[in-house]
Amino acid sequence: MKITFKIWRQEGANSEGSFKTYDIDGLTEDMSFLEALDHLNERLVLKGEKVVAFDHDCREGICGQCGVFINGRAHGPHDHMTTCQLHMRSFKDGETIVVEPYRAGAFPVVKDLVVDRTAFDRIIEQGAYITAKTGTAAEANAILIPKEVADNSMDVAACIGCGACVATCKNASAALFTSAKINHLNKLPQGQPEAHRRLVGMTDQMAIENFGSCTFTAACEVECPAEISISSIAEMNARYVKAKLFG
Repeated sequence: MKITFKIWRQEGANSEGSFKTYDIDGLTEDMSFLEALDHLNERLVLKGEKVVAFDHDCREGICGQCGVFINGRAHGPHDHMTTCQLHMRSFKDGETIVVEPYRAGAFPVVKDLVVDRTAFDRIIEQGAYITAKTGTAAEANAILIPKEVADNSMDVAACIGCGACVATCKNASAALFTSAKINHLNKLPQGQPEAHRRLVGMTDQMAIENFGSCTFTAACEVECPAEISISSIAEMNARYVKAKLFG
C-alpha cells in the first residue's frame, strides 16, 4: 500500500510552519494510523532527516493523547474514534492524506503535530475532584446511589480529554470537555457539597483559557470518542445561574 502524507511541519511554537509532502510505501491495511507514522519516521531516520513529532501513549483509545486532524476531521474519517484506533484500511491505495495539528488558540503548537493541551489541566485544577477524608476505604454501600444516576455519571466520566471537541468546534469551545468533568461529579452525592463552587470555578477557568463559546452545532458530539452528548453542556448551562447565586 502506497500513501502520500501531506504533514504540517513546525519546528517550534514561535516558528512558522508549512506542509511537507512524503511519499511512503510498504504500508498494510492492518496498520494503525500511528504505525503508519512510525513507518514514515523510520524512513526519515534512515535518510538522516528529522522525524515527525506527534503525541501518543497507550494506543488503545484510552489516554486521549493521540489527537491530530486528518483530512479535515479530528481523529480521521470515522465518528467516535481516536487516532490510534484508525487503521489504514480506511484509506485508498495511492491516496493523499493531509495531517495537521489541532487548531485552537488555547492549544498552541509545540512542534509539528504536537499541541499544548495543559489548558485542560488548569480547568481540572479548579474543581474536578472531591474533598474526602483519607484513610480506610469507606463501605461501598454506605451511600446508596440509584443505578440511573450512577450510569449517567459514568457516561460523562468516560471523557478522555483528547481535545477533539475543541478542535472540531468552529468556536474552539471546551464546553463538552468541561461539562463532562463537572457533571460526572455533580451527579453523585459525594460531589454535592462542592457542586456550585466546582461549576463556577471550572467554567470561569474555561473562559480565562480563551476557549470559545458553545453555539450547539453538535460537531463535538460527532467527533467525541466517548460519545458524550451535548445534553451535558445543556445541563451545565442550566445549573450555572444557580451556582453563581449560591456558590
